[in-house]
Amino acid sequence: MQEKAVKSGKIFDGQTLRRLFPYIKPYKNSFFFLVGLTIFLGFLSPLRPILIQYAIDGFVSTGDQKGLLQLVLVMIGLLIVQAIGTYFQTYLSTWLGQTIIRDIRLKLYEHILKLRIRFFDHTQIGRLVTRNISDIETIADVFSEGLAAMSGDLLQLVFILAYMFWIDWRLTLVSLSMLPLLLFSTYIFKEKIKETFNEVRTAVANLNTFVQEHITGMSVVQVFASEDREFEKFKEINANHRKANVRSVLYYSIYFPVAEVISAIGTGLLVWYGTRGVLEGQFTLGMITAFILYIGMFFRPIRAIADRFNTLQLGLVSTERILTLLDHEDVMPDTGTLEPAHIKGKISFQKVGFSYLENQPVLENISFDVMPGKSLALVGATGSGKSTIVNLLTRFYENDQGEILLDDHLVSEYSLRFLRKSVGLVLQDVFLFRGSIFDNISLGSPDITLAQVKEASALVGADRFIEQLPGGYDYPVMERGSTLSVGQRQLISFVRAMVHKPAVLILDEATSSVDSETEVLIQHAIEKIMSGRTSIVVAHRLSTIQKADEILVLDKGHIVERGRHEELLKNSGPYAHLYNVQYRQFLADGEHLQQPTE
Repeated sequence: MQEKAVKSGKIFDGQTLRRLFPYIKPYKNSFFFLVGLTIFLGFLSPLRPILIQYAIDGFVSTGDQKGLLQLVLVMIGLLIVQAIGTYFQTYLSTWLGQTIIRDIRLKLYEHILKLRIRFFDHTQIGRLVTRNISDIETIADVFSEGLAAMSGDLLQLVFILAYMFWIDWRLTLVSLSMLPLLLFSTYIFKEKIKETFNEVRTAVANLNTFVQEHITGMSVVQVFASEDREFEKFKEINANHRKANVRSVLYYSIYFPVAEVISAIGTGLLVWYGTRGVLEGQFTLGMITAFILYIGMFFRPIRAIADRFNTLQLGLVSTERILTLLDHEDVMPDTGTLEPAHIKGKISFQKVGFSYLENQPVLENISFDVMPGKSLALVGATGSGKSTIVNLLTRFYENDQGEILLDDHLVSEYSLRFLRKSVGLVLQDVFLFRGSIFDNISLGSPDITLAQVKEASALVGADRFIEQLPGGYDYPVMERGSTLSVGQRQLISFVRAMVHKPAVLILDEATSSVDSETEVLIQHAIEKIMSGRTSIVVAHRLSTIQKADEILVLDKGHIVERGRHEELLKNSGPYAHLYNVQYRQFLADGEHLQQPTE
């Protein structure tokens, strides 16, 4: 789904801008220095035309070369001071902008890390990438090209007007006679360019989202021979991006020539009126020269303000998007403080109910206990609620009814970090990051040593293939582990879970993606890993759970059977039926499975 353009009727969103102020507060000294420097430069720049007027009327007309030289030296000194001030203003505004967006990006990413998993279920990853990178970069322009620069332009206009009226009010009115027309054209340009800027930002978000999703899912695109169809979709999105950018350039190409023409007409009117005044002795040549310079200085900031105002608008649109994400309250509450020195591993579900969507229960009245060191297996068709039980135990989601306890304490009483550190989770879809195998196992924890990783690898049986790779544990893993087989990635995920020494181990379809030979290797490791540790196993392959202390059979969110493997086979219920189906399938595949008891 493509993102729609944000349309705002506000000319200036002061409320959004005020919400940026807390990020400025740590750097208020630099900010106030920047404001003071901007005021100083706004006052200094319009002095040149007055000095030129004084040079023409006071020294050139009288032939005073010494006085003229002294004035030229003063002007050079002012130019040097202005150049130094402009350097510090440009550097400081850019430094302030980049420093603030660094802080905002850190806060935004920290907030994203705390969001519930359900948020990512319905949010496009490419859009989050755009928020964290492109939109935040745009906020920097609010400081470097927006607020500071626009404030400087406005101050310069104020000082120019003051100087012009001080010299002569009649020449000032003639010089500004074309100002209403310029302001009108500027307003039209501002509205049009703001609209296209919003379209550009939206097009960038859609482009990022599409590219991210389709590169990640490239194997699916190629397997189903959808390259041509997806390329046509990309062409359309890319064309929209091009149209938005070209449209913004079109408005620039119209506005700036129009503004130049209006400025030239104003200058022509001044020359016509001023020349008559010079001939009649009302004005001096230096006054006319100063006003010609002032017209250029006056109209230039107005054109720049129109562009910078839209830069500010674009930054505020991005700010609003980021603040909306920061305001997203779908964060798992981490009010628990319990962090005991030791977890025994007793798990208790008491009449637990849960729904992903309102009025569509996934679990209803689920109750069971797993004693410390025992194992529980969850069996059932896809969508029966097996993985949901795991998600609730780890607090990826919050149960709607009932209570979930770990060692007779509600899981919400534990701190999230401690709870998830105490529960080792091995998923079917293994995600590996770019980096070495050691990095992917330790996840950057300074408490995990190479010796511990090797010990866990030997326990799982992953050391055999890891040590054969170039570089061993330093072998570089490509994105998502693309250079490793499914079985190798699965074994690494086992090592990753074991090296963190969890009190509770959860295997969620952990062997469904591996071949039979690898499964035998993993099964041998699982027996060692689960020994003396509370374990929950979610599996489609019933061969992996035959030794579980208790098996729960789930159907549409309800427990329909429970017991040990042999007991459930004797009952000839849903478990026995599922087992018989798998037994026949295994025979057809030439594999071996224990003959079901009649």
